[in-house]
Amino acid sequence: MNILALDTSMGACSAALLRLEGGAQALFARKETMARGHAEALMPMVSEIMSESGTDFAALDLIAATTGPGSFTGVRIAISAARGLALVTRVKLFGTDSLTVMAKEASILGAVAAPFAVAVDARRGMLYFGLYDGAARKLDGPLLIAPDEAANLLASSARIAVGNGAALLAEAAARREALIEARLPELQPSAAALAALAADSGESVRALRPLYLRPPDARPQTQAAVARR
Repeated sequence: MNILALDTSMGACSAALLRLEGGAQALFARKETMARGHAEALMPMVSEIMSESGTDFAALDLIAATTGPGSFTGVRIAISAARGLALVTRVKLFGTDSLTVMAKEASILGAVAAPFAVAVDARRGMLYFGLYDGAARKLDGPLLIAPDEAANLLASSARIAVGNGAALLAEAAARREALIEARLPELQPSAAALAALAADSGESVRALRPLYLRPPDARPQTQAAVARR
């Protein structure tokens, strides 16, 4: 089985090909931290890993993409690429949220214990928040929530939070006399972790849809609109 995974949802761009043959597996991956430029970087990464692995697009069995939350534009890049490739290859699709992908990455790194939280700074005093067990299975979320509200949702046994919003969550927990250790502040979603989730799931979806937990910052300039007749 060959799984192509794509992520452009947050502050990194990544692509991975996971090849499963019997009990063996091989991973070919590229990842680069970037604030912008995901659209230009993604397909060259895909080309590199397909060439390196010697895999033809016709040999793909599944194409996966993170669905958000994250950057409004970034989320759409990986989804659009996955949709386009699936249309050409007639390959099945898989998608999951970016916080679950981060949870899987943290689990692979061995940086967490059950249960733990993923917290991403969503700005404007809010967090993207999810709660997971030791196997990175979702217990709650993803939510767009204030740090104090997120702290109220933490399980009594939760002691670890990961992501660039983990420190904010830890501060909110401290105000409730709870101790949360903030880890992996540079953690980003990764296509390699997404591929592993897709393989573990054994599922597919009919269509990939962006997961936006807040409306886009951009607004139509209604004052400049031309009146219709």
